[in-house]
Amino acid sequence: MHRKKTRPFELPAAETDSTEPVRLTQFSHGGGCGCKIAPGVLEQMLARTAPGLAPKQLLVGIETSDDAAVYQINSEQALVATTDFFMPIVDDPFDFGCIAATNALSDVYAMGGVPLLALAVVGMPVNKLPLQTIKRILEGGESICAKARIPIAGGHTIDSVEPIYGLVAIGLVHPDNVKRNAGARPGDKLILGKGLGVGFFSAALKKGILSAPCYTSMIASTTQLNTPGRALACLAGVHAMTDVTGFGLLGHLVEICKASHVSAEIDFAALPVLPNALDYAAKGCITGASERNWASYGEHVTLPKKQFADLERALLTDPQTSGGLLVACAPEVVTEVLAIFLQEGFDRAAVIGGISEGKPQVSVVKGKAQ
Repeated sequence: MHRKKTRPFELPAAETDSTEPVRLTQFSHGGGCGCKIAPGVLEQMLARTAPGLAPKQLLVGIETSDDAAVYQINSEQALVATTDFFMPIVDDPFDFGCIAATNALSDVYAMGGVPLLALAVVGMPVNKLPLQTIKRILEGGESICAKARIPIAGGHTIDSVEPIYGLVAIGLVHPDNVKRNAGARPGDKLILGKGLGVGFFSAALKKGILSAPCYTSMIASTTQLNTPGRALACLAGVHAMTDVTGFGLLGHLVEICKASHVSAEIDFAALPVLPNALDYAAKGCITGASERNWASYGEHVTLPKKQFADLERALLTDPQTSGGLLVACAPEVVTEVLAIFLQEGFDRAAVIGGISEGKPQVSVVKGKAQ
């Protein structure tokens, strides 16, 4: 007797196939990149692991907290490999799938690569979620991969307590064009590609007070593929690049400073912020991950209490699900970098500070750092 063969990432039919609306976020203790293990805890975990085999073809591994691994195939090609998955940040299953897929592919773009294919990572409480809900999550991920012009070529599924979805993303990059955390230089300018505040919106959504326009703004930001990374990788003046996700702007900039052995300065007034995001923060819509982030790397940040309120600190540590690219580049290519962002629809991209000599730390100022 022959059994029908299914795609590797298909799930078995759930026992529940209700048409009743389901709030995905009620099944998860945290959502999106706010689920990430705090950077300080993660650093301790990795520090205790035994070093593995590191062939010379492995151009980028775990040593500098980069977004993806890079393995050189030949003189013209290197493989970019990463995986990213999390629990629901929104209740709409299609939107959740879109956000998770966009976030996973962002790591390839952040390394300067072009996505090649993806594998689905799926964990679902199959006895609690309607089958149609699970299907819509998968369709959301497929729609983003279609925009990136890549297939979902397979994957793996498990029956889990909380809904989990994401991708293993594989891409290609020229070895000379790999962009990583290491490489920022004194005198560089810092450019951020997307507005901050996604964590505030997600907290407001969970409290049931997020407005429809702000939800639309949140989805637009978190499902916008970081495609400028492809063109930015070809600019010699772009020295370092990462994407801002669960550790917040400060956390990912601290990683750049550590990897590059430099200091950074941020002009708070120059930060791009999603509309009304700070209003929700003022209402207490701040994720627990924000405080965990600060506890992990606050010692590497100069943030004068007399100048900055707790709300402003929360913005700097706010976990960004599928956040923007953070670029360190030479002053002479700033105009070109901003033009690339603008050409690809990133109208909030802005110069937010600069890099200087000094011990690895970040200083936040109220004045202009540009």
